[in-house]
Amino acid sequence: MTTFKRARSEEQREIRRQAILDTTAAMLDQMAVNEVSLNELSRRVGLAKSNVLRYFESREAILLELLDQAWKQWIGRLSERLAADVDPQGTPRRRGDQLAAALTRSLAPERVFCDLLSAQAGVLEHNVSVEAVTRYKRASLDNFTAMTELVRRHLPELGDQAFMACGAAIVLIGALWVQTCPSDSMLAAYEADPSLAALRLDFATALEEVLATQITGALARTAS
Repeated sequence: MTTFKRARSEEQREIRRQAILDTTAAMLDQMAVNEVSLNELSRRVGLAKSNVLRYFESREAILLELLDQAWKQWIGRLSERLAADVDPQGTPRRRGDQLAAALTRSLAPERVFCDLLSAQAGVLEHNVSVEAVTRYKRASLDNFTAMTELVRRHLPELGDQAFMACGAAIVLIGALWVQTCPSDSMLAAYEADPSLAALRLDFATALEEVLATQITGALARTAS
């Protein structure tokens, strides 16, 4: 834990701000989003909770900024994955399936990003000011635009459906992540009653199948 003296310059304030972000990111490597608390964050970063709130208005504001950063980093890595995995000579249907598979594989090392996405609408967009959530949504629009351009590069046949397809993909990632990370009690229930196994989804398998189906449907709508 580092104990900071009062920041007296803009440079010092930025150092404190980045320390808060870095410390929260380190916590997310060790625990789920819902386990991150301001009390523990302030202890780890070496600032009183009231001082942390001078730099960020709430826990949720910190996590929204980290979500935006994680989203941008993922899109950068996704670009390389799609270039390697999508055959430019394939049929639209084939490229759509390859895109769904590549997108799913790209998320394998992105636990924190998926966890933050799963909490976005129900948790992180609450307890924040209009200014903070507007700033985040503008950044999200930039991320959606970058993702849409990337998808169109490999599947131009989607046309105007590409943006909606990307929006659906982000919603699916967050929703399926929650469903495929069961609680300890739910895991015990699955073990105790094998007949419930059909309700236990695998994240990668479910995401790839649903994305491929959604992309196929979008291609059909575009062609009609």
